[in-house]
Amino acid sequence: PGFGFAKVPQKQRQQWSDFMDEYLQYRATLRVVFHLIDARHGPTEEDGKIMQRVGRLLGNQQNRAKYVVILTKADKNVKGATLEKNPGKVTKSVLSKVVETMNTNRVGYAPIVLTSAETKLGRDEVWKYLRLAAEF
Repeated sequence: PGFGFAKVPQKQRQQWSDFMDEYLQYRATLRVVFHLIDARHGPTEEDGKIMQRVGRLLGNQQNRAKYVVILTKADKNVKGATLEKNPGKVTKSVLSKVVETMNTNRVGYAPIVLTSAETKLGRDEVWKYLRLAAEF
């Protein structure tokens, strides 16, 4: 499960949080950070906390990791989704919530990529960021 859904004691969750802070701040070779959010539901409170942490630690600094928000499971919002026809979507309300949460937490500059593992929507765009990271 995702960070916010794992059923672990608060102490363990805090250790994960501390580790993520250190990793984001001091990992010199870090080039891209993908933040996966379910396109059906939008950001959780935990997603907002992660965005806040990324905004604080990475901010708009040059030569730092690129932060990319990935909206997953977009095919689940469309009946009979296929790559050729209606590969996936996000509702206006969820997208508004994502953008609002990003802006509130100082990561409004980040690209948002809509994806689906089922229909392959967004796959090429994700690969673009992976190749960018590999070029360094």
